[in-house]
Amino acid sequence: MRLLPLDRSVLDARATILRPDELVTVDDATEGAEAVLVFGEEIAAVGSLDECRTRAASLGRPDPEVRRLPGTLLPGFVDPHAHPLMYGQMMTWVDCGPERASTIPEIVALLRAAAENTPAGRPIRGYGYEHRNLAEKRHPRKEELDAVAGDREVYLMNASGHGGVVNSFTLRRNGVTRDTPDPDGGVFFRDEHGELTGELSDAACNILTGVAGVKVGRHGPNFHLEDEPEEHARQLAAAQEKFLAAGVTAIGDAQVTRREFDMYLRLDEAGRLKTRVHMYLLSHLLDQALEMGLHGAFGTARLAFAGIKFYADGTLGGWTAYFPDGYVGDPCRTGQLYHDPKDYAALIDKAHEAGLQTATHAQSPDAIAMVLDAIEDAQQRTPRPDARHRIEHCGLPSPEQIERMAALGVHPVNQPQHYYNWGEGVTDAVGTPGERFNPLGEFQAAGVPVTLSSDAPVAEPNPLEAIQTAVTRTTRRGHRLGGDDLLIDVRSAVAAHTIAGARVLGRERDLGSITPGKRADFVLLDENPLTCDPSRIAGIGVLETWIDGEVAR
Repeated sequence: MRLLPLDRSVLDARATILRPDELVTVDDATEGAEAVLVFGEEIAAVGSLDECRTRAASLGRPDPEVRRLPGTLLPGFVDPHAHPLMYGQMMTWVDCGPERASTIPEIVALLRAAAENTPAGRPIRGYGYEHRNLAEKRHPRKEELDAVAGDREVYLMNASGHGGVVNSFTLRRNGVTRDTPDPDGGVFFRDEHGELTGELSDAACNILTGVAGVKVGRHGPNFHLEDEPEEHARQLAAAQEKFLAAGVTAIGDAQVTRREFDMYLRLDEAGRLKTRVHMYLLSHLLDQALEMGLHGAFGTARLAFAGIKFYADGTLGGWTAYFPDGYVGDPCRTGQLYHDPKDYAALIDKAHEAGLQTATHAQSPDAIAMVLDAIEDAQQRTPRPDARHRIEHCGLPSPEQIERMAALGVHPVNQPQHYYNWGEGVTDAVGTPGERFNPLGEFQAAGVPVTLSSDAPVAEPNPLEAIQTAVTRTTRRGHRLGGDDLLIDVRSAVAAHTIAGARVLGRERDLGSITPGKRADFVLLDENPLTCDPSRIAGIGVLETWIDGEVAR
């Protein structure tokens, strides 16, 4: 049995022994235990029922409550890469995903129905389409969205979150014509005649945020569309409930601007921040962060500053990830880098030298190489033994790059649900190399930590679906790409969505496993994912989610 050292400051805390049907601790030192002693907000002991009672007595609680929990108790899931406010906002938009629409006319019909019930002048916004999921196998055009409304903004966001399609009114209102140059880090797409199609990506989405809205320049896709503060607070609260319903107790917000920062502070001050949130400021705020003295992670148990988010290239889903030789599915498209490699390396060096963790979105081999080169150069100038720099998504690294990650201590943060939702689309885009998309087994074999997340709202915050996909590599359509060497076992997948997530957030000392001394954050499932049929893991029910020793949902 492992014990929590006696802390006189919590002697007034309540002691409760939890006895689930099954216990998965994600800690080799406590696996096989049958009970957990919760003392206040922390785990005080993990072991047999008698051992937990003995420990409770030593803490001055000789008769603790014993709660039987029908189901399997695990540490709360950690989702280290998500966009909670964006997710909450999109819950108010029109769902145009594959389960709602399989053709462009069906998407238009959904948006028109919303327009009929939306006050005049307010924008109509939809999300979730992926053009390879549509019968037409193409993006909608502005003329098709003009049928939704011609007197206000209509925006249909791609499932990737890196852009989408707007109607003619939106382009006209913002003065975008066929002669408008593409912004740095973004594209206004044109057809073979040079006419605007209505599709836009990444930094071009700045036109959607209005004159006074958040502007991120070439530092990333701009999905920071503003509503009234009270509406944002409601959206963020609603998003929290979705995460809690999925058993997620800790989140990394992987793109924080002043919009998100303000909302988190408001909710925390009002006592409405239920989940643990770790903020990664977008790189356009790097200089301001350093000027304010943010030279390392800091915060409270509920709200913390964790690091800086960067972008190397675009998205595989929107075909803006950087492939300089062109896409197999469209040789005219090469995607893009957000920064010149030298400029990017200077940004990474600045953050690294200040002691900050960096998290860079990179999908293609060329983009991943740029990230690794910058981290290696920064480490050579300013050695930091445990910097934990992250590569977000890290979809198609070469085997050699995986070896470099191991040597540099870089943590890739993957989203198996991307594979689940459109894994086939990656091979459509880049050909046979796409079969290695999300090579989790290769990471594990090379000694690179495997870490899972959702990227919500790009995928639903559903750790069990991510775990199932990591174990089976089976897509929504029942396909499987690549060999067994790309799989990981279910125990590793559970660890990847718990302790590994805590580690990349710098919280492994108090989160991510059922270990004495850690926070009493748990998820209670109606079946054990370690022993059920792997193809049924996603269907396991979440019965309860605990934070700080209390049922949060």
